[in-house]
Amino acid sequence: MLLKNKGQIGPRFLVYLIGLLVMSLGIVLLIKADLGATPWDVLHVGLYYELGLTIGSWSIIVGIFILAAAALISKEFPQAGAFLNMILIGLFIDAYLLLPFMQTPNGLAGKLAVFGFGIVVYCYGMGLYISAQLGAGPRDSLMIALSAKTGWKVRNVRGLMEIAVLTVGWQLGGPVFWGTIVLSLAVGPIVGAALPQCQALTDRFLAKLREKDIYANQMLKEKDRGAS
Repeated sequence: MLLKNKGQIGPRFLVYLIGLLVMSLGIVLLIKADLGATPWDVLHVGLYYELGLTIGSWSIIVGIFILAAAALISKEFPQAGAFLNMILIGLFIDAYLLLPFMQTPNGLAGKLAVFGFGIVVYCYGMGLYISAQLGAGPRDSLMIALSAKTGWKVRNVRGLMEIAVLTVGWQLGGPVFWGTIVLSLAVGPIVGAALPQCQALTDRFLAKLREKDIYANQMLKEKDRGAS
């Protein structure tokens, strides 16, 4: 069962930040594997090919439009976590792409290894950032808003979103290959397994910090009593 974490903003933001770093690394690994990216990254790469800028910049720009659409549909201002998600992932993607060793492997075996590792890293990064419970990203915000507006199931809304985005990205020349189909089928089950594991890890981390704070407060009170 998902426990609702409250307070401890600093430690939760640390988990959130680590999750976004890990997820962004997964995105870049999938792009560099050159076997097919996620539908949204197909769009970002396609826009990069057609209009320049950087892949991370397009991730942020597309995120702005998505948040605006979600806000118009839901008539609610997006949470701060959605803006952070949008900006930080874009910055992290560009930072990873600047690393000199972040190259596409020459052989198929190397590409498959990078692709498989990228899927796991991407899914567990997503699980970590969600476990911090600091707000959904732009795409998840739009998915939730559309689901609430139409009454359709979340998985159906997300599926239609992914198909529409993939179609546009493909037309722009984004990296669509058999790996894109594998990602579409594999990400859901892997995230489904990763999320409870990441949530349990985050909950344990936060619980230990609470115990330390309680112990420190008790020691401080005892010290104050001794001094009086």
